[in-house]
Amino acid sequence: MEDIRLASGTGRWIVLTTVLGSGMALLDSTVVNIALPHIGREFDTDMAALQWTVNAYMLTLAGLILLGGALGDRYGRRKVFVVGVVWFAAASLLCGLAPNAGVLVAARALQGVGGALLTPGSLALIQATFHPDDRARAVGLWSGFGGVGAAIGPFVGGWMVDGPGWRWVFLINVPLAALCVPVALRHVPESRDESAHGRFDMTGAALGAGALALLTYALIVEAWWPGALGVVAGAAFVVVERQRAEPMVPPSIFASRQFTAVNLVTLCVYAAFGGFFFLAALQLQVVSGYSALGAGTALLPTTVLMLLLSAKAGELGERIGARIPLTVGPLLCAAGMLLMLRVGEDASYVRDALPALFVLGLGMTVLVAPLTATVLSSVEVSRAGLASGINNAAARAAGMLAVAALPMLAGMGPEAYRSAAEFGETFRRAMPMCAGLLVAGAVLAWATVRAPAAAAECHPGCRVHCGVTSPPLDPGGQEGSAGRRGGDEGEGSGGR
Repeated sequence: MEDIRLASGTGRWIVLTTVLGSGMALLDSTVVNIALPHIGREFDTDMAALQWTVNAYMLTLAGLILLGGALGDRYGRRKVFVVGVVWFAAASLLCGLAPNAGVLVAARALQGVGGALLTPGSLALIQATFHPDDRARAVGLWSGFGGVGAAIGPFVGGWMVDGPGWRWVFLINVPLAALCVPVALRHVPESRDESAHGRFDMTGAALGAGALALLTYALIVEAWWPGALGVVAGAAFVVVERQRAEPMVPPSIFASRQFTAVNLVTLCVYAAFGGFFFLAALQLQVVSGYSALGAGTALLPTTVLMLLLSAKAGELGERIGARIPLTVGPLLCAAGMLLMLRVGEDASYVRDALPALFVLGLGMTVLVAPLTATVLSSVEVSRAGLASGINNAAARAAGMLAVAALPMLAGMGPEAYRSAAEFGETFRRAMPMCAGLLVAGAVLAWATVRAPAAAAECHPGCRVHCGVTSPPLDPGGQEGSAGRRGGDEGEGSGGR
């Protein structure tokens, strides 16, 4: 365990390299939607390929993020972080050079693997290396800079798509990695969890990712047999996790009714968010005639509001408890999505889009920090990191399944994104579905969340947050090791 001070040169280098590493993954999760119409036109492909461009990344990231944390604990957090950064950059280069949609989708899946290695490692490095007196400030800086990156990501992505081209949304990661890796190797000390032992739950990871892949495929191609196989794989995952001595997802953590309930709320709200941001980026460009830069700029209010107000929302949740924010937040988001029904052809941004996105951003701000705080307060302190990782993966999986299912449920044809009239009609059918998911989440939160205000306390790193694809990962406030996601020996973040 290191005791590096934030004011030292080494401390500043550590913050820089972890922000650069996590920023690459965060940037790609916020800007790729903006590039989708351009990708579709260049490759002359259908809607399914655009769905897979988003979902291939989310699939491997959601399926492997817990395992990535465990690998860092065992083999060294810096080592796994650097491997993740190099892997992510190589996959990004392949994305940028992809000659067709098939190669792009495969490269996006590889990007997700890199993201699963570097995302948990970036925060674990800070938590494991800084002096206890500086740790909260360091995590706050990491979170704050990440929030700024998420806030400006759609704007930067839109500028790149309209300027040098959509491929630079991916190619920009290569120079970022070239700066991040040598800094990490030179200035970041190695750390690991000396108590990590046992086998990794590779079977559980494979079954979990396989179930998600089959269900996603079934929804996109509208076929029943992959869905049936996905259900079987999901059931096998549950059986394997119950039988293993060291599971990736310990079933005992779901003995907490509060933890189970808040994860069901997470599934509802992040399914709605995933579907909304996938379709809204297309609606603004295909139907309303925005450029990529215009669409990216249009979506800024949601992330800017979260950047500016999420810390206050976290403090409010601590004072009044999480039940009211977790009820009011989704209802505000539902209202914002219904207001988006006014955004059609020749829509005025100030009159039509801005009010909807402002209400949506306000709802997300009210919701996210108290949701994470409730996840953490619903389990033992020693398991807080594991609980956060499970919640993060659940949110990503929910968003992925929504991106797969909503076009089918809304009757969106394979060429819908080429027609303003057809896409606009299906968008109007999809928004009430997203709003319905949010209302379901609000009702569930009101009925089940009982965490007292004193318990709903969140690490500073989960309060300044702008990500729209998942709640923030949280280190759990452990003094010894951020990477030890579970407190019981043998029940770590990836089933050690």
